[in-house]
Amino acid sequence: MPDGSTHSHALSVAGQDISLTWSGSTHTGRRREVNQDAFLTIFPLFVVADGMGGHIGGEIASASTVDRLRIVADGGSVSAKTIEKALSRAVKDIAGHVDTTDDGTGTTLTGVYLETTGGTPHWVTLNIGDSRVYLSRDGAIAQITTDHSVVQELIASGRLSPEEAENHPYGNVITRAVGPSESVSPDYVRLDVVDGDRFVICSDGLTKELTDYGIQHFLTENDDPADAVEAMMEAALENGGRDNITIIVLDVAVDSSPAAG
Repeated sequence: MPDGSTHSHALSVAGQDISLTWSGSTHTGRRREVNQDAFLTIFPLFVVADGMGGHIGGEIASASTVDRLRIVADGGSVSAKTIEKALSRAVKDIAGHVDTTDDGTGTTLTGVYLETTGGTPHWVTLNIGDSRVYLSRDGAIAQITTDHSVVQELIASGRLSPEEAENHPYGNVITRAVGPSESVSPDYVRLDVVDGDRFVICSDGLTKELTDYGIQHFLTENDDPADAVEAMMEAALENGGRDNITIIVLDVAVDSSPAAG
């Protein structure tokens, strides 16, 4: 796993100089004995996976998924097609592992990748389950992904308020995951590349302990991604740390000035 320091990558595409800085960290939390989260930060792909399943099944599921996506990121050809091929391979890996005997073994997956083909660069978020991608832009934070969960379906149907959802007994029940079924496709959202944007990619171990306002607060207080990750992690642990916690903060800087000629 990355060491919690800040990493960077710069590129020029479509007349724009884009500079990315990021940091990621994971923690078992205060109440769990095993960390079933995994994450990947290899340009252009940044993802978090939160495993579930008895024994060490969840750990295997999240690690298998991240390992398959690492191959895609290392190959440099990240797209919906290559991601979904990798997920199909991960499902087979999970099903074939001797320690994943639980039918419920699987993992969430969420994150972003930078798409640079086809002209104007853009971000694509991907999501399966209830881990989340947030975008902080112009001092306001928004959840970009939509949870695949029983509680979210109840909220969407008007049968449950967001306030009631916070302590709902089915709060941990997700409706889509990598592993339990043979094929599963992420939801995708395209986003413009905007100077000053900050992404937070996290497992629900963070969002159980910090509100959206709290996440934005620590981004505002910490310009460096590693400092922001550390501050959020400390706050989540102080607030209870009831689950594994994984956080990636990814910052975007764009210079669209024409090159001197």
